[in-house]
Amino acid sequence: MRVKKTEVLFLLLIFSIIVAGCSERTEIETVNSSVNLTKTPISENTSYPITIVDDFGFKITINKKPERIVSLAPSNTENLFALGLGDKIIGVTDYCNYPPEALNKTKIGGFTTINIEKILELNPDLVVAAYGNGQQNVETMKNLGLTVVAFNPKSIKDIEKDILILGKITGKEEKAEEIIDFMEKKVNESRNEFKKKPKVMHILWHDPIWVSGSDTFINEIIGIAGGENAFSDLKGWKIVSKEDIISRSPEVILVSSGSGMGGKGKNYIYEWVIKELDIDAVRKGHVYLVDADLISRPSYRIVFALENVSSILREAVSE
Repeated sequence: MRVKKTEVLFLLLIFSIIVAGCSERTEIETVNSSVNLTKTPISENTSYPITIVDDFGFKITINKKPERIVSLAPSNTENLFALGLGDKIIGVTDYCNYPPEALNKTKIGGFTTINIEKILELNPDLVVAAYGNGQQNVETMKNLGLTVVAFNPKSIKDIEKDILILGKITGKEEKAEEIIDFMEKKVNESRNEFKKKPKVMHILWHDPIWVSGSDTFINEIIGIAGGENAFSDLKGWKIVSKEDIISRSPEVILVSSGSGMGGKGKNYIYEWVIKELDIDAVRKGHVYLVDADLISRPSYRIVFALENVSSILREAVSE
């Protein structure tokens, strides 16, 4: 029953993303994904009202500085905390687990199964939504009088843009710019240029086999790190067969940790790859775990996933 439950949860993750020695490589490379971005206090003098256009194309006017914020996605929660707004957050989803302080916030349901009644009870003055919440839910909340800003980033630049919007409407624009500068520095430090680009694939589930294609921030990460996505001809996240993988013969295989949704315990996808794929990447030990939370969430922490993949490709190419 545990596996079935895991598969159901993973399908929810897939929905939210689309519609928003071999045996020794089982430890994820440690990445310091928390960082003190501010060394000195920042003075914020934002003037209200502020009007912005979100990723859904809605024009939203924020009349005063938000004091009661509900986050409807783990990525939004991470960005809000990074902006120094942890004390303003009054509600998060069941999947918001970073930073650890997020675990103590009131839960308003799942990512794709938000509880609008619970959100209304919290009386927020700002709801930060995501594409995976569903446009109908976003429109319902708007019709009920809630101020909702929705994000749907598809690249690192999009993530930076959304952080800037979030900073602007919450009175943390200078802090947002600081985070973006930090992200750009990490991106530049993670760029690799190899004489021959290694062919790379990313598997985020194995039954059926889901891989990252073009028009995904994971595809962008592979490119910046110096690799070539073996499935770049596929748009978004797609299902492929074992035969597809064998025929394309990737030199490096990246697999999401745990059940593909993060967490501790058995690395289902990694174990499947090692057991089921008889290709050179497996025989040479070029199968690597990446932290699912880092590589699947479009927050500022995506640069730590990039840093990790960059290190992986340097190691694989040097062998």
